[in-house]
Amino acid sequence: MSAPAGGPLAPSRQSAAGGAPADFRVTWPRVVRAEWAKLWSLRSTWYGFGATVLVTAVLGAAVAASYESGGGDGDVEPVEFTLLGTQFGQLTIAVLGVLATAGEYASGLVRATLTAVPRRRMVLWAKAVVFGGVSLVVLLVTVFLTFPLAQLFLSGTDRAAGFGDPGVPRALCGAALGIALHGLLCLGLGALLRSVPAAIGAYIGAVLVLPEVVGLLPYDGVDDVVACLPSQAAHALLLVDPGPDLLSPGPALLALCCWVAATLVAAALLLGRRDV
Repeated sequence: MSAPAGGPLAPSRQSAAGGAPADFRVTWPRVVRAEWAKLWSLRSTWYGFGATVLVTAVLGAAVAASYESGGGDGDVEPVEFTLLGTQFGQLTIAVLGVLATAGEYASGLVRATLTAVPRRRMVLWAKAVVFGGVSLVVLLVTVFLTFPLAQLFLSGTDRAAGFGDPGVPRALCGAALGIALHGLLCLGLGALLRSVPAAIGAYIGAVLVLPEVVGLLPYDGVDDVVACLPSQAAHALLLVDPGPDLLSPGPALLALCCWVAATLVAAALLLGRRDV
């Protein structure tokens, strides 16, 4: 007897290559959905993103409420002043980025992940898309909530500003984008080093501390090099007018994207060549 047309042996349920049933094929949307589920199944994700929003908004409001005109902060732009809490948010997003990759090596979950998805690089790209997208959305909500909240207390001071002021919307979006890209940079570091402490240490040492040390060197061109480093590039995106010591927003975004791309590509190359 032949199998019914719609039965389990029907050709329509087989992949084009005649291999595994089509319902069990590893596809890009399914890998993305799996990474989405893994990201939100972790309590650290909820705690990290929640703390980023809460601390940034509360600190922005607290700093603004205690501010008085002429208080000695004349060199700080209004957007930068209201978003001082994003310094905490940057560290939180960086740690979450490391946990998204190196955390799987620490828990051993990476073995199950790479067994289910033999095309290893697809896993890394899916992680980057999911984590980067979620981080950017959360950070955009954070900065566009914190700025008007802080401005409620700054009305009538020399730090008063609004969404209609030149460069303010771009600076707010730049602040969110710069931190999200730092998170992707840390995601790549986690995949490269496969260790949570090592990746966090590398981020703090190479990304946050090294520019300050290099900037002290008495050589020509040092300032130009420092301006292209990830921390300074992200800072330039936060400012309405970056000034002569920093890159303008376009080149700053390009420099930061190049650092992130280089880290992720290096992680992808090693992921395909070494054992789990």
